[in-house]
Amino acid sequence: MIQLLFRPWRSAGLSLLLAGAALVAVSPQALAAEQARLAPKPVIDTPVGKAQSAIAYFAGGCFWGVEGVFSHVKGVKSVVSGYGGGPADLRVNYEQVGTGRTGYAEAVRVVYDPSKVSYGTLLRVFFSVIADPTTLNYQGPDHGTQYRSALFPQSAEQEKVAKAYLAQLGKSGLWTDPIVTRIEAVGRFQPAEGYHQDFMKNNPDHGYIKRWDAPKLAAFKQLFPAIYTAIPAA
Repeated sequence: MIQLLFRPWRSAGLSLLLAGAALVAVSPQALAAEQARLAPKPVIDTPVGKAQSAIAYFAGGCFWGVEGVFSHVKGVKSVVSGYGGGPADLRVNYEQVGTGRTGYAEAVRVVYDPSKVSYGTLLRVFFSVIADPTTLNYQGPDHGTQYRSALFPQSAEQEKVAKAYLAQLGKSGLWTDPIVTRIEAVGRFQPAEGYHQDFMKNNPDHGYIKRWDAPKLAAFKQLFPAIYTAIPAA
């Protein structure tokens, strides 16, 4: 199957992102990887507490869609696209991460209110509509270690929940292939360039957004209506 994609590997700015077009062949496997699946509720989750702010980091392919979906989750205060999982002493940019040789992945930082949404719920949304946990070093049309799926727990509690949930997914029968999503240290999370922030909200007619990311948001709205908010977080 042939699809038009509008996300070049390298770009010096938004103008190139909007203007560049590459005709690529998308395999049936890649298309299947983008299908939404309602993941189970986590058996082990973080308790609802009095704290009003917590941070979680996720990598799940192109950060445009990851940010776009999480920004519509009730209880999420902000989502920032960036780069994580690489050497803490290495400063990187979009072009460098795009080579796949830095160790960094496109990732997002989610600031959320744990009294309104739990870490386990964020994991459930992530694996239901954002990332396929069985595809190694790719999501949809984007291939390379920079597009791996990874969780970056920020506390012993988050790590316990993440490990338990990955094990739970492996036994769920939703996927026939093994779970390959990694649990890693985020290192020094580096926010991405300004033109990457709020990309889905600012560019709803972008070819890549319409083909790959808008369906994720639509699936989230359909599968999780109780925690969907139409007004995205900053």
